[in-house]
Amino acid sequence: MREKEVTQAIKKGDRLAWEEDEVVYMEERVYVPNNKNLKEEILREYHDPADVGHLGQHKMQELIKRTYWWPGLKEDVKKYVQGCVKCQQNKVQHQRKVGELHPLEIPEGPWQDISIDMIGPLPSSNGMDAIVVIMDRFTKMIRLKATTTNISSEGIAKIYRDEIWKIHGVLKTILSN
Repeated sequence: MREKEVTQAIKKGDRLAWEEDEVVYMEERVYVPNNKNLKEEILREYHDPADVGHLGQHKMQELIKRTYWWPGLKEDVKKYVQGCVKCQQNKVQHQRKVGELHPLEIPEGPWQDISIDMIGPLPSSNGMDAIVVIMDRFTKMIRLKATTTNISSEGIAKIYRDEIWKIHGVLKTILSN
């Protein structure tokens, strides 16, 4: 309800809204008019004091609704809590802690450490629908080999043997997902 509707409800004698000692009540709570400063003072009173303890938006809304009522109360409480710097700094994280990162060792020379990946499925060309990408981690040089998406690990080993081992020799590490 807006202010005009509250005033009309009081004039009609609606039992949900009435006026007593120059205080308007709505649904047995004090009606707060559309006054930004007054609303902010109430929000601050129910959120900022040390004895209240920076409540979250649901608990804060519940406490305010026990005494006050105004249109858009829920949205105002949500904006106030989201704008509170202390609340955002002390917010409890409900996500799992991420694992430790273990960076890869820096390669010492070319073609000692490689990574192998496959791109596909791609549009078929000459019966091939994927590409095997072999990259030297030191020089970032790549070798590309057309293949199929259903290639086996034995097929990847044959590509390694024919494209890498016979040219660059035995590797130290092979990285693949």
